[in-house]
Amino acid sequence: MKASARHILVKTEKECNDLKAEIEGGADFGEIAKAKSECPSGRKGGDLGEFTPGQMVKEFDIVVFSEEIGKVHGPVKTQFGYHLIEITKRD
Repeated sequence: MKASARHILVKTEKECNDLKAEIEGGADFGEIAKAKSECPSGRKGGDLGEFTPGQMVKEFDIVVFSEEIGKVHGPVKTQFGYHLIEITKRD
């Protein structure tokens, strides 16, 4: 099994919820990732490329390999902070 996803990483749950509301209101996920994400992937619009189970932290993996594709999930808390995750592909 493989998946592709993009994410936005921030320090607080509140910021994560605020950004999710902006995206659900029509803001572009990639643009918000570039502006706000604490992860180096933010420069690429949050794109993490393709990966397999076990390559990401457990909390991240659970969402990416079980939740609905094309929807923004989160906040998802990991040791890095709070993530919004959009699953772009899974097979």
